Amino acid sequence: MKAALLAAMGLFAAAYLTVWSVHLLGKRGQGRGDSIGVGDAHLAPQLGIGFLTNFMDTLGVGAFAPTTAMYKLLHLVPDDFIPGTINAGGVLPVILEAFIFIAIIVVDFRTLASMIVAAVFGAWLGAGMVCRWPKVKIQVALGLALLVAALLMAGAQLHWYPAGGSALGLSGWRLAIAVGCNFVFAAFMQLGIGLYAPCMILVSLLGMNPRAAFPIMMGSCAFLMPVGSYRFIRSGRYSAKAAVGLTIGGIPGILLAAYVVKTLPLGAVRWLAVLVAVYTAAMLLRSPAKETANASKGLERQVETPPPAG
Repeated sequence: MKAALLAAMGLFAAAYLTVWSVHLLGKRGQGRGDSIGVGDAHLAPQLGIGFLTNFMDTLGVGAFAPTTAMYKLLHLVPDDFIPGTINAGGVLPVILEAFIFIAIIVVDFRTLASMIVAAVFGAWLGAGMVCRWPKVKIQVALGLALLVAALLMAGAQLHWYPAGGSALGLSGWRLAIAVGCNFVFAAFMQLGIGLYAPCMILVSLLGMNPRAAFPIMMGSCAFLMPVGSYRFIRSGRYSAKAAVGLTIGGIPGILLAAYVVKTLPLGAVRWLAVLVAVYTAAMLLRSPAKETANASKGLERQVETPPPAG
């Protein structure tokens, strides 16, 4: 059954790569600097961001909050393109992560498969909603999502949650809760709340071995991200150059973390990620008011300056 799951994951990767490549080549033929029109999204910094965030992701820090923070602080991707860019660019790296962890960590197959299916449906619903949202709504949602992510990371550092049990699978009402929660996690992931932290907390609360969370959360993302990303790609709500950079830079970052580094004292890194997430959330929540004020000033200048005679 595990071999069948890995084979299905490979098919998802091939299908996504084919669809995305066709989309990129079609837009390239239109002669634009970026297939979605973000001409200033340079590839080099995106490669670095992809490498660093996926390196940390493989070690358990998470990638969504750090990537969102870097995009916002460095002004590399417009705010309303951030959710789609992270999802589209993270598909192939997270599938590689899932291959590694599903292959080496034992977990009950029924629990794994049930939570993956729930995540796929949650991603389809969540991405469909976000694709239709205006920029201001996405900015506010991203800001709140980062605050939630920062709270979850801080809680893990302060040991607010149980360390977990020894179970490798769930059944009965515990499995039902896990499936329902993973559906919700996947839907909110389309806003930028990474699935890793809440999934790790969930399985620990339900008495599972925390190591079992790795194939569950990475396997869930491996299947849900192609589904959600397709809706972002089709709607054009993402930066193609940034997503390509995340993909190309992310793969060597994962391989280095999984096979060379394997573990690091990440306490200070996680606290830094918490601080950066809070600061970036504040910037995102201020952005709508700031843009409104700037637009009002521009309108006032137009009213005060009369048009030239003749």
